[in-house]
Amino acid sequence: MATGAERTPLSLLALVVVQLGVLAVVLAAVPAPRFDLERHALPKELVLHLTAGTATLLLLAQARRFTLTLADALLAAFLLAGLCSALLAHNPWLAARALAVSLSGAALFWSTRALRRRGWSRALVAAVALAGVLGAAGALGQAWGLFGPALTRALGGLSRPPGGTFGNRNFMAHFTALTLPALALLALAARTRLGALAPLAGAAAMSAALVLSRSRAAWLGAGAAGTVFTVELWLLARRSGGRGGRAGRGSGGVSLTRGRALALAGALAAGVLLALAVPNRLAWRSDSPYLESLTGVANYREGSGRGRLIQYRNTLRMAEDAPLLGVGPGNWPVAYPRYTTPRDPAWNGGALMPTNPWPSSDWVALLAERGAAGFVALLLFGGVLLARARRAPSLEGLALTATLVTAVVVGAFDAVLLLPAPALAVFVLAGALAPDGRPIRGGSLPPRRRAWLLAGTALAAALMTGHAALQVAAMRAYTDGKRAEERERAARLDPGSYRIHAMLAADWQRRGRCDRARPHAEAARALVPGVPAPRQVLRRCGRRP
Repeated sequence: MATGAERTPLSLLALVVVQLGVLAVVLAAVPAPRFDLERHALPKELVLHLTAGTATLLLLAQARRFTLTLADALLAAFLLAGLCSALLAHNPWLAARALAVSLSGAALFWSTRALRRRGWSRALVAAVALAGVLGAAGALGQAWGLFGPALTRALGGLSRPPGGTFGNRNFMAHFTALTLPALALLALAARTRLGALAPLAGAAAMSAALVLSRSRAAWLGAGAAGTVFTVELWLLARRSGGRGGRAGRGSGGVSLTRGRALALAGALAAGVLLALAVPNRLAWRSDSPYLESLTGVANYREGSGRGRLIQYRNTLRMAEDAPLLGVGPGNWPVAYPRYTTPRDPAWNGGALMPTNPWPSSDWVALLAERGAAGFVALLLFGGVLLARARRAPSLEGLALTATLVTAVVVGAFDAVLLLPAPALAVFVLAGALAPDGRPIRGGSLPPRRRAWLLAGTALAAALMTGHAALQVAAMRAYTDGKRAEERERAARLDPGSYRIHAMLAADWQRRGRCDRARPHAEAARALVPGVPAPRQVLRRCGRRP
């Protein structure tokens, strides 16, 4: 919330930190196959916290004043609701982890807003757009077999193709769809045709990756954003220069041309054709996989569509039982066993962890985990940003609108803002593109108060970054351990990991060492009470669970 318009070495360093963080979050992964999606999510969380904490500290160190707008107050209310919910959560480890993602996202929003005031909005947008291209390139490289074994291992295994460095094709597609408006802004705002070539090439790559992903949520999000973008761009061109041809100097300080917009549409279409024409190594079972996904977008009677409806219905029952503050951030998988129903596709009782770590919707998850208080606060925060973008028509406002539309649509069908990489991209773009609102409070920031803010921020950043680092180290310790005794170190590094305790319990039980298996099975059962796997280990070891 600190303000200041001067460019200083510290603010420049903060800009570089955010840019590097946006790129690093795409690449971060750990080769630890038994940890499924967490081998990609946890390293990305570490990058998110390190980026947000460092940038915030650098900017706070030189802050002299602060302002509070309505958007700031709503975002703070969302965080406060999450904190209150976390204090009541059954599993405090998961609650702390989920709340930390929200805290770092909010810190990045405030930091990038301060950087935007210093004139670095376009530099931030360029970093996000490049990250989107980088993520799409990873997916294309995997789909077309361009990665060797060594690179594949270094990038965390590149599972669930074409997920690239996200480990899952849906997560890659979500990130690509969310960052595509940033790339479109660069293509349209480029001052020369030569300057537009790189963004147009990137748009083609991202379009191809989206098609190959077969992610219907990302297709819907990109389609909705594309429709809004096209209509609003036409209206903006009319306001700034009349009909047809060269539209003159637009509200965004750039020259809008019909030709540039057509070139962008052509690049996106070329990406679609490229995806369909170039042979790939994706072993789809269907003879017409992309047509099948397209025709099944609205299918809610079978497959994943039916599974989502069942999951949503069960999760809404969870929200009814904890309407104000929810069951706690990140605690959806802890509570869901009490709400699953027969033939629920979201529940696999025979698995080590019967559910995904996140439900298949941001909005359903936020309502169930953080209750009506957090859900409404975040919804209003997004509404305020959207209203600001609409009041000041420009290419930047158009890109922000498209980004928010994408987040809303994709978040309706999958986890987005709950995950580190898309949360980083959305909050950075929101801070970089949203116009300033009317201050509702402001004032000076004297040295003593600034020192307290710095100390509190440093402590919070250290706790969040340290926790994420220990979790990553625990994954490596378990993966590198050749014997069960060596893997015990993983549980000491991350005592709140259900997966590590459950795997150690199963390992010891198979070796006939129930004396070593029971403590881990009991710890796993305490962390996620409704899961059958720990109870089965205790039963085999002769203890009634």
